[in-house]
Amino acid sequence: MLAITSVLSPHYAARINRLIKSLETKFGLNDVQATPEPHITYQLAGVRKLSALHAALRQVAAATPPFAVHTTGLGVFPGPNPTIYIPVLRTNELNQLHQRILAATAPLALRTDRFSGPECWLPHISLALHDTTPALLGPVLQYLNQQTFNLKLPVDNLTILRQQGDLFLREEVFAFQGVAGPV
Repeated sequence: MLAITSVLSPHYAARINRLIKSLETKFGLNDVQATPEPHITYQLAGVRKLSALHAALRQVAAATPPFAVHTTGLGVFPGPNPTIYIPVLRTNELNQLHQRILAATAPLALRTDRFSGPECWLPHISLALHDTTPALLGPVLQYLNQQTFNLKLPVDNLTILRQQGDLFLREEVFAFQGVAGPV
C-alpha cells in the first residue's frame, strides 16, 4: 500500500514531531510514529505499475505552484482506537490538487481507501492513532487543548510513502514547479 501525500516542511515537521513525542512521553502514544514524517494524505492506494504512478505524480507536481494551507483546532475520528488530528482547512487550491491527483491515479490504482474520494476526504495531520483508547481521549485532548493549532503551512510537494513492515517511509518526492497566476 502506498500513501500519496505532501510532507510538511522541516520546520513544521519538527514542531509536529515534538508534539507527537510529548504524547508518547505523557500518555505512551507512539503508533503514529510509524510514519515518521508528518504529512497531509491525499490517497491511499495499491497501484499496477509504480513507474507509471511516478510519471503521473511528477506531471501533477510540475504543473502545480506551491501554495499555503491553514490548520485550526483539533479533531477526532471516533472508534475503539480514536484518531486525534489537526484539521487542514480545504481551499480551492487544495481541492483542485486533490482532484488532479485522483484523476491522474485512477487508471493506475488497483484499490483505494474509501476516505480518499472528494466527498469523504478530510485533510488532516495525525497526532495519535491506533494505540489510543476512549479512556485516554479526554486526558489527551485536555493536554492538547493547552496549545494552539492555527498554522499556515506551505504545500510544495507530492510525496509517495511506501508501507515497509509497520512503517510508511518516503519513497519519492516531487517538488511543485508550477508558476502561480495573477492574484
